[in-house]
Amino acid sequence: MFIKFKKLQSFITISLLISILFFSSCNQTSNTTELNLPDGFISTVFVDSIAETVRHMDVKNNGDLYVKFRRQSNDGVLAAIRDVNSDGKADSIVKFGQYHIPQRGSYSTGSRIHNGYLYYSSQLTVYRIKLDQQKLVPISNPEIIVVDDHEHGSHEHIGKPIAFDDKGHIYVPFGAPNNACQEPKRTPQAPGLDPCPDLKLHAGIWRFKSDELNQTQEDGELFATGLRSIVAMNWNPFDKSLYAVGHGRDDLARLWPNHYSKWESAVLPSEEFIKIEEGDNFGWPYCYYDQMQNKKLLNPEYGGDGKIIGRCDQFKDPIIGFPGHWAPNDLVFYNGDAFPERYKNGAFIAFHGSTNRAPYPQSGYFVGFVPFKNGKLSGDYEIFADGFAQVNPIKNVRDAKYRPMGIAFSKDGSMYIADSRKGKIWRIEFKGERENFGKKQLMKMEERKLLSHFVTPHIDNDIIKMDEKKIEVKKYFNPLLIYLNHFKYFNRIDKQFKNSDDE
Repeated sequence: MFIKFKKLQSFITISLLISILFFSSCNQTSNTTELNLPDGFISTVFVDSIAETVRHMDVKNNGDLYVKFRRQSNDGVLAAIRDVNSDGKADSIVKFGQYHIPQRGSYSTGSRIHNGYLYYSSQLTVYRIKLDQQKLVPISNPEIIVVDDHEHGSHEHIGKPIAFDDKGHIYVPFGAPNNACQEPKRTPQAPGLDPCPDLKLHAGIWRFKSDELNQTQEDGELFATGLRSIVAMNWNPFDKSLYAVGHGRDDLARLWPNHYSKWESAVLPSEEFIKIEEGDNFGWPYCYYDQMQNKKLLNPEYGGDGKIIGRCDQFKDPIIGFPGHWAPNDLVFYNGDAFPERYKNGAFIAFHGSTNRAPYPQSGYFVGFVPFKNGKLSGDYEIFADGFAQVNPIKNVRDAKYRPMGIAFSKDGSMYIADSRKGKIWRIEFKGERENFGKKQLMKMEERKLLSHFVTPHIDNDIIKMDEKKIEVKKYFNPLLIYLNHFKYFNRIDKQFKNSDDE
């Protein structure tokens, strides 16, 4: 009886603490400057702002940071950044580089350092430029590695992230030029083309030689297909495999209101975390992954209704199905030693945040972590860095002050996170005791999953109206969920530690 009482006492105590956390988070304002991180980690502002804003980035061995601009400017398409006096803040920011063909779009993405070169991409071209180990700004001329020579020009999902394996290859996605292969595209009730002709040259990842110049798509090999939109992609050196987190399709309710509610359209389909092997097919445009049913389902353009599997049992499933519209935009595997041991070889993912979850709260806007052990997934996703939006709930994407976009690690183990709204860059360091990092720190972040930009919204109670009273009602109801779900979250963390080396 005494044991049961102690458990109840502990439950009530922890639940009250969680409630305090929740209410303080709900009242978070744009005046907040510190990111929410696990205990032991600290964040500092490395760069306050870059006007062109930032997509992907990477760090040279000497600590110089190179960032890719979202928008082209007269000053350049990249920035080289150096902390001259070693105080943890940027002292020198130099913009440089141009495209051989100017672009109007805003989804230039790639920036990766490989074999002494900085590789970077516009929407249509992958370049490289030789780095000097002493000089901040490269003085050599850029070279063209891959050109998107299609006649279509710009289209949806045209960003070109890049990744390298250990055998001399570079991987480049060619995204789908539409949402679900409809004709006309994004038209209510319009069926999908079957077979989809876009699969010949789009919706896949092509593999090229990393050191050969002036390649076009036909010079590469189709490595994997059925991938609508890939922005977060990287090579995992531990298991020598390519991974990505894809963007799922949009507009289920708008295009097919007879089959899908606004709630289903807000939370579906999944953003898929996938391991990609040569020859894989992930099912676009015929199928999508439902993370709540844990299976691939037939898209409505091809006769689906949210229940029918049909041909979808022949396509590869993800290793994790994240909730819909979180917008995963960068993926980096951690191989350093500065962070606690549980982060070794795991995956950090920047979730840029949703734009189309109305009338429910927008979601994402954080950097997550997925633990790996011996090259395999070893637990559920964790919240690593949160607080970018600085509002709760997030009614509209315009309300979010920052949106995490790029991730990079320096040789000394520091982590950099870039924002795509103002071009802000944070530096993350671990200052705690590595050997004492464990359940307590993870539980603190796990509790944040009950905030509105993480939790699956209630179909009725979580509808956001431009009426502040509705939001107040939501605030008072959420602590009840906390009480009911406390043990579920605790057990999840407990199981993860039982299967890890750092218990």
